[in-house]
Amino acid sequence: METRKLGKNGPEVSALGLGCMGMSFGYGAVADKNEMIALIHKAVESGVTFFDTAEVYGPFANEELVGEALEPFRNKVVIATKFGFNVGGIAGGLNSRPEHIREVCEASLKRLRVEAIDLFYQHRVDPEVPIEDVAGTVGDLIREGKVHYFGLSEAGVKTIRRANAVQPVTALQSEYSLFWREPEEKIMPVLEELGIGFVPFSPLGKGFLTGKITADTSFVPNDFRNTVPRFSAENRQANMALVDLLTTIATEKQATPAQIALAWILAQKPWIVPIPGTTKLHRFNENIGAVDVKLTADDLKNINEAASKIDLQGDRYQPSNAKLIDR
Repeated sequence: METRKLGKNGPEVSALGLGCMGMSFGYGAVADKNEMIALIHKAVESGVTFFDTAEVYGPFANEELVGEALEPFRNKVVIATKFGFNVGGIAGGLNSRPEHIREVCEASLKRLRVEAIDLFYQHRVDPEVPIEDVAGTVGDLIREGKVHYFGLSEAGVKTIRRANAVQPVTALQSEYSLFWREPEEKIMPVLEELGIGFVPFSPLGKGFLTGKITADTSFVPNDFRNTVPRFSAENRQANMALVDLLTTIATEKQATPAQIALAWILAQKPWIVPIPGTTKLHRFNENIGAVDVKLTADDLKNINEAASKIDLQGDRYQPSNAKLIDR
């Protein structure tokens, strides 16, 4: 597995990370713990060194899973986790007060079975707490040896600049894929200017870009995609044009649509590290195969030209959750 440096002053990690959320949260039934530990071990054996979790995934269960699975490999991997919500996740409301950040840090250290958190993201920007206070608190934790690097998630340009002025931001985690390209306009130029790494979550469009989801696909009741406007049956039907494009290119490259979608992201900038998630070993093997798919400048031009003609339908969040995104 090739590696990439996460930000100008950050750690070197595998070009693809592993998003672990879905193993415990968000996509229906919780996966079998032993199977997920085996999958995480397979990821390490395959060269993956970057793993993503958060206290609210579960809540708490995902950090516990990741901590147990990676304990034997602690000196070989980078683990990212997050603070910023009250217990209960999104329903519990935002909370980035300095004292709460410290509480989360101490609890996450125990669940992850580590002496220091490698990358500590603010999960969502809290409008009630100045970002300078947040950055300063994480900076203190870094100086105390409890955290190595500071990150933000779904933060806007002004917030990124203000935070970085207090404590250097190593990485921004936000949604980015051929299914959602908004960060290209304002966010990515600022990240490049400041030397901040970019960690796209949902790089496969929450599974849509794999080509395995159609307008007829039914999600189990507690799959969060049931609440995502872009995943209504009508919008999925309209958005299949993007999957058709990826399928055509995949056939030419002897790859899969998912591999083309990930290879496209990897080709955008050398400081981008996507974190596709899965609970299935064969999907993991498919995803890591993307690092061997090389897209030429002509390939990228053709993809961009074709994709620009597709009018994607539906918002990526319902209105109640969209307000958590800092613009």
